[in-house]
Amino acid sequence: MTENTAAKHELRVRPIENGTVIDHISAGQALNVLKILEIPGSSEGVVSVVMNAAGAHGKKDVVKIEGRELNVREVDRISLIAPNATINIIRNFKVLQKKKVHIPEYIEGVVRCMNPNCISNTMEPVNSKFDVTSEKDRILLRCKYCERVISENIAEHLL
Repeated sequence: MTENTAAKHELRVRPIENGTVIDHISAGQALNVLKILEIPGSSEGVVSVVMNAAGAHGKKDVVKIEGRELNVREVDRISLIAPNATINIIRNFKVLQKKKVHIPEYIEGVVRCMNPNCISNTMEPVNSKFDVTSEKDRILLRCKYCERVISENIAEHLL
């Protein structure tokens, strides 16, 4: 296939008029971002997902959501699985605001403790609480109750 023929068959994601673009998601985490945002279900606009795209620092995922801007809780949850992500607010096809996610120092009611005997996993009316730290490119969550640390597969523990 010639270069010209390949260009004709290349699939491109169209720009969005208003909404949010989540860029620089860790490769392979786009589906977990959709889970955090409860998509499908909570979004009526078009949602575009690009996975394993070439980026300046290796492979990345990108999620575009038309007609929706994220709240702080959603961004905090995304930061746990994609600490290098950027959130771009789009209005009239232009980037109105671009910001990196901020990893919170503390989260409550976002992640389930992996310790089945933790008080946060019992019938007690207690929300899970974690201190959040980062070590190199890893996020570490330390339970405030039992001190168990979640350092891998955080997406599997999201509430």
